[in-house]
Amino acid sequence: MSATPLTTRAPLTPLRRYLALDAVVTGSNGLAYALLAGPLARLLGVERTPLLVLGVLLAGYGAAVGLLAARARPAPALVMAVIEINCAWVVLSLLSLALWWEPTVAGTVWIPAQAAVVAAFAFLQWTARDSRAQ
Repeated sequence: MSATPLTTRAPLTPLRRYLALDAVVTGSNGLAYALLAGPLARLLGVERTPLLVLGVLLAGYGAAVGLLAARARPAPALVMAVIEINCAWVVLSLLSLALWWEPTVAGTVWIPAQAAVVAAFAFLQWTARDSRAQ
């Protein structure tokens, strides 16, 4: 039986688990931002259109990370790209508080909280990246 990009019989390594969890959380956030852009923009105190665009991008990114997690041996260069993108997300999220947005209390709590989750994914993926051979 041959493996497809979405299914594999290879054991789920810690790296693949962290990538898969990242994909689910990121994809879910992206779908929520895209489908509920208006209400979430009001709740968080950010603009609707950027939140909608961000939602579409995050949903696509989550799907791409999910495909990477489904590989028996995720390509090291792609894993590093995910880690670097996650790190950039953290920095940009925190900068957005200081430079672009004037969020509500909910937004002031949510933006750093989601940045902390993404930072945790980046850290876990970084520490597990050599476990690919397990």
